[in-house]
Parts: sequence; structure tokens; C-alpha cells
Amino acid sequence: MIEKKKKPEFKRQEWYKKKSLGTKWRKPRGIHSKLRRKMKCKGRMPDPGYRSPKSIRGLNRFGYKEILIRNVNDLKKINPEKEVGVIARTVGNKKRMEILKSAREHNIKIVN
Repeated sequence: MIEKKKKPEFKRQEWYKKKSLGTKWRKPRGIHSKLRRKMKCKGRMPDPGYRSPKSIRGLNRFGYKEILIRNVNDLKKINPEKEVGVIARTVGNKKRMEILKSAREHNIKIVN
């Protein structure tokens, strides 16, 4: 999808110095913080300008909305033209095979 562009990784300030900080985002609050002052070389901060257009927000890269499936009855809620199924990770192998068989009969795409 052309409208959905890749966004930069928003990493925590000085994430490369200490392993304990991790790469999760935290807003920089220091008065001398170069990242807070948006200096060019210090990385990017999340900003409203990075948001996706409303028409494609929440869609996967192929343009489908992903619906979580926990049982065979959840397949009835899916519209095959606009949505795809994602089988929940807690579903066992036996029920997974039933879901896949039922999805094949109703022409529903399963992503995972």
C-alpha cells in the first residue's frame, strides 16, 4: 500500500548506553535533552505527522483488517473481501485444523 509508509523506530533516549533501558519509547523530559529539543542527529520523536491516513488505519500491509479467531464460530463474523483471520495463539492443534478446514470451505484467508 502506497499510503502506508514505513515509520522510523522511536527509541528511548540513550538506549544504546545501557542495556537495562531497552528500546521502548519514553518521552525525554530533561531541560538539556537534545532529543526533546529535536536536534537532528539524536533520533526522532513520535509526532502527529507520522499518523496513517484514516482510510488505511488498522489495516495490514495487504489492505485487510485482521480479525482474531478463537473458535469456528468466529469465522462467521468475517467478511472475506475486507478481512482476514488470525488464529489466536492459545488455540490448540486439533481446533486449529477445524478452523482451517472451515475457512477453506468459506473462502476465508488465514494469515498465520
